[in-house]
Amino acid sequence: MILYNSETDFVLEQAENISDWIAKTIESEGKSEGDISYIFCDDDYLLDINVKYLKHNTLTDIISFDYTDDGLISGDVFVSIDRVKENAEKFNVSFQDELHRVMIHGILHFCGYKDKTKEEEQLMRSKEDYYLSLRTF
Repeated sequence: MILYNSETDFVLEQAENISDWIAKTIESEGKSEGDISYIFCDDDYLLDINVKYLKHNTLTDIISFDYTDDGLISGDVFVSIDRVKENAEKFNVSFQDELHRVMIHGILHFCGYKDKTKEEEQLMRSKEDYYLSLRTF
């Protein structure tokens, strides 16, 4: 089950369509959908999590906590709406496209993809682009 929560005034549009898209992504990766929570927040909220749990004193657009077990995709995905807005402007893409990229990025991490090396990052971007292209909403 995919749940959406907000620590800001942000409201996710087309939540049902997004949930279907995420479920299809998980299935395409040969995994099963477990309990996934998205928490939309602001920079300060996510920075606090980054410092407290990861010991990083930097702003970021997403932090994911992976509870996946034996192919059952589960976890918490924290998304900074502030960072998504800024990155959408920086990369000259729509807010919705950047938001969906970040959301699927977290799922791909749960599916086992990393982005620490240049090669891993290239594969991650390729997967993001592929799944973004499958959206029908």
